[in-house]
Amino acid sequence: MELYRISAITLFVRNMDISCKFYSRIPGFRLVCGGSFDSFTTYEVGKDTKVYLNLELVNDDRSKDFGRIIFHTDDVDELYTHMKKDNYISKLGSIENEPIDASWGERFFHIRDPDHYQLSFATPISRNYLQTDYTDEDFFKRKKRRYKSVYKRRYREKK
Repeated sequence: MELYRISAITLFVRNMDISCKFYSRIPGFRLVCGGSFDSFTTYEVGKDTKVYLNLELVNDDRSKDFGRIIFHTDDVDELYTHMKKDNYISKLGSIENEPIDASWGERFFHIRDPDHYQLSFATPISRNYLQTDYTDEDFFKRKKRRYKSVYKRRYREKK
């Protein structure tokens, strides 16, 4: 098992319009999902590799949460087992969930580090495994739907 890249970083933002205006002006950032009036927006960064910056609109105070960093690994289940069995990791961090398959084509789990930052570890799932032929457009539609539902759930829990 090996981590081989950062896939995405998700930042929590308070004003999506202002954030989109800012990130859209940075050379090399390409808007691929969402936009100024959405609750979730994704920018592809760079030319040669697909690395993403996600912006998620939040209306509550998350002074400890900046968002999350998503790492890709070649075997998420093996990494999960390793982290769960490692005494230092299990005592210093907090594993939030077992690996699960996501509709956007990744198998992932979340863990909080000692400072409570959320880290996500994921393995891309082959399209054959999902038995669905996703296009890039489908990928972003599914990802956007997922984050909209998470956003709605978080908003309801705070009321």
